[in-house]
Amino acid sequence: MVEAVKENLCINKIVGSKTFQINVQGDTIIPDTKPDILSEISANGNVCIYKKEVMEDKIRLDGNVNIYLMYLADTEEGRIRGCSSTIDFTEILDFPGVNPKMVLDENIEIKKIECKVLNGRKVSFNVFLEVNVNVSSNENEEIVKEINNVDDIQLQITPLQMNSLVGQNSSKAYAKESVIIENTDTIAEILNTDFNIINKDTKVSYNKVLAKADISVKILYLTDEGRLKKVEETIPVMGFIDVIGVSEDNLCDVKYKLKNIVVKPNSKEEHSIYVEIELEIFCNVYENKDIDIIQDMYSPSKNLSFEETKVSTLINMKNSNDTINVRDRVQLDDIDHTNICDVSVTPTVTEKNVLDGRVRVSGELNLNFVLSNNNEDDLTTLERSIPFDFTEEIEGLNTESKVNIEIVPRTQEFLIDNMDIEVKTDLEVSINSYNLETVSVIDNIQELEENNENPYSMVIYFVKPGDTLWRIAKKYKSTIKDIVRVNNIENPDNLVVGTQLFIPKCSVCRT
Repeated sequence: MVEAVKENLCINKIVGSKTFQINVQGDTIIPDTKPDILSEISANGNVCIYKKEVMEDKIRLDGNVNIYLMYLADTEEGRIRGCSSTIDFTEILDFPGVNPKMVLDENIEIKKIECKVLNGRKVSFNVFLEVNVNVSSNENEEIVKEINNVDDIQLQITPLQMNSLVGQNSSKAYAKESVIIENTDTIAEILNTDFNIINKDTKVSYNKVLAKADISVKILYLTDEGRLKKVEETIPVMGFIDVIGVSEDNLCDVKYKLKNIVVKPNSKEEHSIYVEIELEIFCNVYENKDIDIIQDMYSPSKNLSFEETKVSTLINMKNSNDTINVRDRVQLDDIDHTNICDVSVTPTVTEKNVLDGRVRVSGELNLNFVLSNNNEDDLTTLERSIPFDFTEEIEGLNTESKVNIEIVPRTQEFLIDNMDIEVKTDLEVSINSYNLETVSVIDNIQELEENNENPYSMVIYFVKPGDTLWRIAKKYKSTIKDIVRVNNIENPDNLVVGTQLFIPKCSVCRT
């Protein structure tokens, strides 16, 4: 009986990645307390996923889109007004090969909101969402690392540094804040909100991962006097995720997901807006593990058999963070509105080229301006795009690496200069990269009855194309060491085709 010592590895396998386009539709009725709508000015929103599920060959997403509509009221004054609406959705998407035991990671964003006024009291919304989905499975693999009771065992070993999964978990976190506005303002309604998660950081302590970040909040509101005002605030948020066995030298891959958002005038504190954000924080923890993979074996004195299996694993995983600066100008053309009321900023990656040691990224900064005249009684919107590109140096990256990129606005500044708008935006870039490595490993080792059909003591062999000393030694039940010694080979890795080799049988070599 062959005694094999095994090592257990937890491998996080990427089952598949897909991008889905989702169309969410819904109608909203203008409340009786608000005037009729004459025409829409702009529609913005944010999307939350509050439930997700992996099913057999499908995935399910349950969420909602919170939409803020700014419109021109059908009144003599033609005042600017606003209303909000929440559209729930459930999407069941085909994903062959997945099952309920697997883990779903999604990233969803609004690409476009179309608004159609059906009548003075009813508006129809058509929201286009893009969902990037990764499905993974966590599997325990037993790898043979030693064979103890075969004295002359010959092993072909390949060293591998892999990212073994220590554990994964999630935790909910809440950010609650009263955002103070000017004490002369009384809020009539919220016209738009914008949220970005920035300044992400992690710390490890006592089987826990502390995830910290800031939520950048921007709120556009309308006062009772009909003035458009904007307030910005940074709200800290943190959560503790339990992961048994985590240590400081582990790699923590943390993702933040919006679950629910509440923004409303504060009923308990005058001149403030109550903001409550529910987040779910997901964390995968990996350790760099050096292992020796036994890919082939034999014994000169015993007749051994084994099974060969394929194992896929993650290697060379890295998280990289950087800040890029976008500086440009956009033209107003012949628009005579000179006040910037609000700007929605959406970065989009259009192309990425993964090269050895670096990744080149090209994208667009999509800007949606809301502009007013001096009296703030007339608004117009302006859409512009600014190209950006950058190169990130990442050690160990190669053309086969998988690269995920997340870009969020960090700081923004927009100034009107004559007929141009000067744009100053800093973008926070997070890059997760890894490689998928598939290796052959041995398993189910057995000793068979010895076959003595070839009782030779020495074989003369001529090197053929593709030969290695390992293959020759295994075929004739010799050893690389003995072949090198008998033939005075200086470089075992450089065999010349046609070279004559004397192949000693191991039993003879030991005499």
